[in-house]
Amino acid sequence: MGQREGAMEDMVNPWQGRRVFLTGHTGFKGGWLSLWLASRGAQIRGYALEPSTEPNMFTVASVGRVIEDLRGDTRDLPKLQASMVEFAPEVVFHLAAQPLVRHSYIDPLGTYSTNVMGTAHVMEAIRNTPSVRAVVCITTDKCYHNQEWVWAYRETDALGGHDPYSSSKACAEMVAAAYRSSFFPVDRLSEHQVLLATVRAGNVIGGGDWSGYRLIPDLIRGFEAGEPVLIRRPGAVRPWQHVLEPLSGYILLAEKLLARNAGLASAFNFGPQDEDTWPVERIADEVAGLWGEGASWVRDSAPTPHEDHLLRLDASRARFELGWRPRLRIETALEWSVAWYRARKQGRNMTEFTWKQIADYEKL
Repeated sequence: MGQREGAMEDMVNPWQGRRVFLTGHTGFKGGWLSLWLASRGAQIRGYALEPSTEPNMFTVASVGRVIEDLRGDTRDLPKLQASMVEFAPEVVFHLAAQPLVRHSYIDPLGTYSTNVMGTAHVMEAIRNTPSVRAVVCITTDKCYHNQEWVWAYRETDALGGHDPYSSSKACAEMVAAAYRSSFFPVDRLSEHQVLLATVRAGNVIGGGDWSGYRLIPDLIRGFEAGEPVLIRRPGAVRPWQHVLEPLSGYILLAEKLLARNAGLASAFNFGPQDEDTWPVERIADEVAGLWGEGASWVRDSAPTPHEDHLLRLDASRARFELGWRPRLRIETALEWSVAWYRARKQGRNMTEFTWKQIADYEKL
């Protein structure tokens, strides 16, 4: 796509008519991001595998009705690159991943091939797509070398990971950084035109997630079945946030990259306020209270693989350099999450319900 016209229109809504290539649109976060950008007028091509669960956000919220839905694997470079070049996007959001710590113990090689080589393939496709101007590569807060300390991790802290998932995401960060240094350096922006940033979010919650080994989906499944839910690590502390919180940061960052803010082409954390970093058991109690109807949970005493106990995220840079801040306290985030699952259980139109929660968030 050539240079866009209508500068005043872009100032009001920079997404109207914007061509966006989004990997991982059949996932939880990808589905929400697709609906949000579509509501703002973006033209989106999604590239992803089939949804990994049944039910799933993509189907329940009818994401495929508002974007161009293309099935493909990021490990298939020829197909990925052909799809991106043909679509000629200005913006790329890379969300496709194997997103689960526990599953990475089951399939470590699949986790590395998807999260590391998949990311490298996306970067290579971008390198060969002249239309691209802004790239937001999504990794995770678990990319940090977790030392179980009380301080929140900053973007300058060491990367690493005890488990295959965490280390694969640290590797993805390094792949993106290497491509930025080698092929998209800021001091040669006039040549390549690409500004590339990576983003690391806290534990994301919200309606539409049915992944295994995740707290909110596990709770909802158990509550709907009328059974006590087994909780693996009730004392583990995580930076919980509603899915719309980091997505608002991703969108804002992309807008600023499109506006040629070259100093932002690096890494950003998006996390909640410190007081919203809760232990698992407190989240479980809160969700059980919101659900009612005899909802309960019990500690799972079975042995489990290693998972980090304490994780906090420092989002100061996003606050100061982007003007981003979390808008939903954790209690409200949990209320919105439970409301989404209840609406689906009641047979509501979940595309409209999701858009309503997005609109309510924007009003904040």
